Amino acid sequence: MAQRKKVWLDCDPGHDDAIALLMGLYLPQIDLIGVSTARTLLLYPPQRAAHPPQVFGNTNATDTYQNAVRLLHAFAAPAHVTAFPGAVKPLIRVARIDAEIHGAHGLGGTEGLAPFEHPEVQKRVHAAGGKGAVEAMAAAFSAVEGKLTIVSTGPMTNSAALFSAFPHLVGKVEQIVFMGGGVGLGNRSPVAEYNILCDPEAAQIVFDLPVPKVMVPLNVTHTAIFDEDAVTQLVTRAHPSAHKVQLSSVPTSPLRHTLYTLIHFFASTYKAVFNFDGPPIHDAVAMVYVAHPELFEAKRYRVDVELAGLHTAGETVVDLWDYRKCDDTWGPTGKNVLLTEKLDVPKFIDLFLECVDKADKVSPLNAHKT
Repeated sequence: MAQRKKVWLDCDPGHDDAIALLMGLYLPQIDLIGVSTARTLLLYPPQRAAHPPQVFGNTNATDTYQNAVRLLHAFAAPAHVTAFPGAVKPLIRVARIDAEIHGAHGLGGTEGLAPFEHPEVQKRVHAAGGKGAVEAMAAAFSAVEGKLTIVSTGPMTNSAALFSAFPHLVGKVEQIVFMGGGVGLGNRSPVAEYNILCDPEAAQIVFDLPVPKVMVPLNVTHTAIFDEDAVTQLVTRAHPSAHKVQLSSVPTSPLRHTLYTLIHFFASTYKAVFNFDGPPIHDAVAMVYVAHPELFEAKRYRVDVELAGLHTAGETVVDLWDYRKCDDTWGPTGKNVLLTEKLDVPKFIDLFLECVDKADKVSPLNAHKT
């Protein structure tokens, strides 16, 4: 097998971020070296905050960080892989929150995760050494041999801040694969996708970096539906005879139960808000691109972010007809984004289920230590 790609995940968990994290840990082509999130406002070591935390991304900034370290524990991530708290707000705009889809704490409806105070979870907190995301990313990128890939599944504020402060680190990046944007559609405005809408200025900074960027837009992720058959396979994969029975009564592992409740809640909100028949697993698609680009069809374009539009702020403007006559560079004058246009969805679902099988063998949730 070819050398594993070193990956840094910048996320805001989030149900689909959770699945991206799981796959980043268990896809054999990927070596996940670190995770950054929307920043926690808890003090270090954690103490009760005197005021409610600010919000940014899928939930408030405290929850995104806590969710990340709890998920790393649940998925039995290697001890050296931990999460670092990052941006608490966009570069210049008012912070947003998406509780309508992800629930009050970002992982609404998810059962069975260890509490943040659990000793094994706290080991991961202390492993971060009090570093914030930009500091940790700078150190990790400087130390890595060769180049790495950034997978971005939330607002791009951390990456924009990193490369604005340390422009020389751009040379350490092989590519940036991001879940975000859409071509002619949005999910939090008529034309804007949520991750880009949260911090459009940060996204434009990243889009202008002179490195390859791969865009995984709503047009693709809305095809990556975790339908009823996939849910059945998730629950019953270790019990083939249990197919076609009431899923809630199937004996299964604690980890599979946790993932079932996670996806069940996500499905219910997508049904209520968008009338989808299953939840699109947006963020995991970006992680799968790193491991299996052959599962995608893609074409390179010039893409910019609308920053000033009254009704269109956050829209990803794709130059489909090459009006700008850009050059072949990846920076501000070039065709800066490889736009994915199609995904082999059955193979994507198969890869997710294979990752669950691997995690199920080692998850501490299954050892009843939570």
